[in-house]
Amino acid sequence: QVQLVESGGGLVQAGGSLRLSCAASGRTFSSYAMGWFRQAPGKEREFVTSINWTGGSIAYAASVKGRFTISRDNAKNTVYLQMNSLKPEDTAVYYCAADRRPIISSNPDYWGQGTQVTVSS
Repeated sequence: QVQLVESGGGLVQAGGSLRLSCAASGRTFSSYAMGWFRQAPGKEREFVTSINWTGGSIAYAASVKGRFTISRDNAKNTVYLQMNSLKPEDTAVYYCAADRRPIISSNPDYWGQGTQVTVSS
């Protein structure tokens, strides 16, 4: 069993930055692929980024590539999402996810409760 708790969301102006954190507890954190998804009002949940257990394989959605950076610190059982050059269309609830698979799937095994990110124009 794995528990995930996101933090760091908030309100920021377009062009600004936020850093999200996802603290994990339970079974060995380093054994899981980790990722971030987001869901805006009236929209389907979408993939944002993922990182494998070693940190050596990273993927980004085209909409955030070059602006967002995912990282993980296995010693702290934490994954981060650095969000730069934020746009109003980035406004969404951001969910941390963990997956026993080596690569994050569209239906990860575990989800956090979500943290709201709002970008004003």
